[in-house]
Amino acid sequence: MDTNMIIEAIGYIGSGLVLVSFLMVSVVKLRIINSIGSIIFTAYALIIHSYPTAIMNFCLVLINIYYLIKLKNADSREYNLLKTESSDSLLLKILELYTEDIKKCFPGISMNFSNADLCYVICHKGNPVGFFIGKKDNDKLNILLDYSIPEYRDFSIGSFIFSKLPHDGIRTVIFSGDDSNHKAYLKKTGFVKSGSEYIKNL
Repeated sequence: MDTNMIIEAIGYIGSGLVLVSFLMVSVVKLRIINSIGSIIFTAYALIIHSYPTAIMNFCLVLINIYYLIKLKNADSREYNLLKTESSDSLLLKILELYTEDIKKCFPGISMNFSNADLCYVICHKGNPVGFFIGKKDNDKLNILLDYSIPEYRDFSIGSFIFSKLPHDGIRTVIFSGDDSNHKAYLKKTGFVKSGSEYIKNL
C-alpha cells in the first residue's frame, strides 16, 4: 500500500466515523464517535493541506467536548417536582404544545391520559422540562408517558423522577410501550426487559 492510499484511507475512516456517529441513539456516544472521526479527519485535512477543512473539524471537536462536559455536569441540575392531575388545564396545554414531538418519540402513543392517576411535571428553574404520567396498580406504576423536552434528554430527569417515586408508595415501574427510540434510556436507568415489558424495581 503506497502513501497516497494510506492518506486516502485516513480520510475515509474519519468521514465514516462522523457519519456513523449520527446513527447513535445515545447523545454521549454520538459526540464521542463524532469527535474521534473529526480528529482523524482534521489530521487528514492537514496532510493534504486543506486548512479550512482542518479548522472546521477541529472546531467540531471543541464543540463536542463542550457539550460532553455539559452533559457530565447535567446530573448537578436541580429539579422541582410538581404533582398534578391528568385533567389539569395547564398540564393539558403544555402537553398540547409538545404533542408533535411526543408522537415522534413514542410512535403510536395515545395522548388521552384521562385514566392516569399519577401525574408529575418536572421543572428546572421554574420551567417545565419533563412530564411523567402513569397508572397505579398497588405499589406498581405502569408508565403512560415519560417525556423530556429535547434540551434535557441526558438521563438526569429519569434519575430524578425514579428517586422520588418511592415517596408515593411506588416500588416497581413498568414500561410496555414502543421501545424503538428508548433502548439506551431504559438500559441506562436500570430497566430489565421481561417479555414485551421493561421493569424497574425502585
